[in-house]
Amino acid sequence: MKVKVVEDECVGCGYCEANCPEVFEVDSCSHVKVDTVLDEYKDKVIEAMEGCPTGAIKEVESQENK
Repeated sequence: MKVKVVEDECVGCGYCEANCPEVFEVDSCSHVKVDTVLDEYKDKVIEAMEGCPTGAIKEVESQENK
C-alpha cells in the first residue's frame, strides 16, 4: 500500500499523525514518511484516511495492481 497527502487539501490538523506516527508527520501540513506502508500499519493508515477531515490522504495505485 502506498499513500500520499495532497498538500493543497491538508489543513495540518494532526489526526493522521496521532493515528499512525510511523507513517505520517505534520509540520504545516502532513507528509508521508515512508515509501510503502508496512502491513502492520495498514489498518491505522486506512483509519487516518477515513478520519481526515478534508480527505487529503489518498491511496496511490501501484504498478503491480494494474
